[in-house]
Amino acid sequence: MTTTVHGYPRIGPDRELKRACEAYWAGRGGPADLDAVGARLRRAAWEAYAEAGIDEMPSNTFSYYDHMLDTAVLFGAVPTRFGRPEEAEDRGAELDRYFAMARGVQDTAPLEMTKWFDTNYHYLVPELSPHTDLRLAGNKPLAEFTQAKGLGYLTRPVVVGPVTFLLLSKPAAGAPDGWSPLELLDGLVPAYAELLRRLRAAGAGDVQLDEPVLATDRGRAAVAEFERAYRALADEPERPRITVGTYFGPIGTEALEAFKRTGAERIALDLVSGPDTAGELAAVSGLGDADLVAGVVDGRNVWRTDVRAALSRLSTLMGLAREVVVGTSCSLLHVPVDLDAETGMDPALRARLAFARQKLDEVALLGRALKDPEGVAADLERARADLPEPEGFRNAQVRARLESLGKGGEERLREGRWNSEGEPQYLPTTTIGSFPQTEEIRKARAEHRTGAIGDQEYESRMRAEIDKVIALQEDIGLDVLVHGEPERNDMVQYFAERLGGYTTTAKGWVQSYGSRCVRPPILFGDVHRPEPMTVPWARYAQSRTDKPVKGMLTGPVTMLAWSFVRDDQPLADTARQVALALRDEVADLEREGIRHIQVDEAALRELLPLRASERQAYLDWAVGAFRLATSGVGGRTLIHTHMCYSEFGEIVGAIEALGADVTSVEAARSHMELVDDLDRSGYRRGIGPGVYDIHSPRVPSADEIEAALRTALRAVDPERLWVNPDCGLKTRGYPEIEPALRNMVEAARRVRADLAG
Repeated sequence: MTTTVHGYPRIGPDRELKRACEAYWAGRGGPADLDAVGARLRRAAWEAYAEAGIDEMPSNTFSYYDHMLDTAVLFGAVPTRFGRPEEAEDRGAELDRYFAMARGVQDTAPLEMTKWFDTNYHYLVPELSPHTDLRLAGNKPLAEFTQAKGLGYLTRPVVVGPVTFLLLSKPAAGAPDGWSPLELLDGLVPAYAELLRRLRAAGAGDVQLDEPVLATDRGRAAVAEFERAYRALADEPERPRITVGTYFGPIGTEALEAFKRTGAERIALDLVSGPDTAGELAAVSGLGDADLVAGVVDGRNVWRTDVRAALSRLSTLMGLAREVVVGTSCSLLHVPVDLDAETGMDPALRARLAFARQKLDEVALLGRALKDPEGVAADLERARADLPEPEGFRNAQVRARLESLGKGGEERLREGRWNSEGEPQYLPTTTIGSFPQTEEIRKARAEHRTGAIGDQEYESRMRAEIDKVIALQEDIGLDVLVHGEPERNDMVQYFAERLGGYTTTAKGWVQSYGSRCVRPPILFGDVHRPEPMTVPWARYAQSRTDKPVKGMLTGPVTMLAWSFVRDDQPLADTARQVALALRDEVADLEREGIRHIQVDEAALRELLPLRASERQAYLDWAVGAFRLATSGVGGRTLIHTHMCYSEFGEIVGAIEALGADVTSVEAARSHMELVDDLDRSGYRRGIGPGVYDIHSPRVPSADEIEAALRTALRAVDPERLWVNPDCGLKTRGYPEIEPALRNMVEAARRVRADLAG
């Protein structure tokens, strides 16, 4: 009985990767400096595996930005706008091209970015065409395997599999209508075969090719292609043993039968997201001579593993595979690094948690328990011990209020207007909410947190920042303003710190994309609002201008999606608790005269189940929670919402059902693709398709933004079209956002003049 994991957090316990990348981008460090940090972080991960007693260690799970981007570079899928590598290219040029694909440069747009399945991690979307020359063009898996080998660790390189890589890619501009990147599969498989040969020659005994797409409807529809590809790879005589890695849900009996025919030696299955997987294995009479990596330790949530249930589940798998290997459900990329850093947390709650480092211990314990249960009896008893409930776990008042409300409280009367008084008839301009978080803001927040400055001084500094942001927006000429959110560290954490039933962490950082890290709060109990959370800041901002200022809240689904959520009750029930707390905040904002209230649901598409058969039930409760939060206002108050970096075409109907008067969405990186989806669906509410990508440092010209607006107008009535960036501006600097916003307002003015004429 052996143990393994799919991967470990890349960022480091103190976000070392973030700092190294941002130093490189700013010119404060060279390629050697960045590579040295990468080497140290990889080494630290292997040392953590060894210390915990993990038998089989993965490699090539580290990335400077994203593993899908790494795979695109590995196989030469570099769009021509980023140039072509020369034979004697130096490391700096190689890194610059890599980061240009991720972030863009002034004259070159980056790759599109979207959510990795139903997680909050973002990946870069490769662009492929029938003419893309897919070949083995890099050596990253080999280099990282060699580094580990030099340190005394014989690892299992992990690479995104060919079917997942192609199905998550998109046709490049100019590709024929109806063409699918999956049509490149037969040409791509030889490149994977060459990679396998090189790894075997270097001493690799095993390799893992990840195919999480098999948990989706698209993947299940491509089972024949999956089988063909892996039969060809398994026929390669000089190769390591192949593990097919799947996760995020069950893959179904058809895919399991196909796997058995491929000749691959092992498959990894997620028994947390796919608890019916054991039944599927029994239905196909097991795996025969192949091995099973049983993912019984949750790689996506922070709750301690129920060892009783895990051992019971593992026992049902014996006999269904040649060998059962204990593992995590997926990579530990999605959880914080180490719970030991959380010294200030309630001990009763802390005892219920396990971060990445502790999950390694859980995997190792389960492996030892199956080999020698008597030898670890004391450890198993401690892991099985019943725990006291943390303070605030249950709130009778919240439960009674929701029960009395029943299924009501979700309807709202409207006057049918998209704009408030005093706003332009066509193309009102606004931003999503946040403005740059300057060094002065971060310093003030840190000093307030440590007690170096008191509440009065902190509030004075934040009000001064709001004054600057309001004045800047008025000078730029925006129509609907925001207060800039200087007091907020994060759009979810800010509210979690003010809601009962939540707790936050000190160093629970998780990678969202590239160098962007977040600290997801932990929702452990019944949620309620002790007091208003945003009203004083909104009241002050509105007092500084005659233009309308939006109140800014984070919606119930996003509060769940970007938190680690209790697993002892249905998500729908938890969402209604959050919605009820937000409903009180919305009502208070309206009483203060705030006539635009934005309730962001950036994660609405993110939580959409991977299987179509499960989606309607999710959308019903997700839409219901949003309507519960927002339906208490009068018809003269406009409700906005915002969504970012997801494929929205499948849920346009749900977006309409939210009942928001205006929905702003990411559209710049995807070149206004959403507009066509809206046109086909008959969407008739206000819409603000983002006209420039704030995740790139480049500043779009007024001509570029004007072209985007004219594209949008092909499908959106001008009375319903709003003009805004893709997302909030907190991660950018003023030298970037000020000219971009001025160009945005100028573009709107030009188009507005034409419409008025």
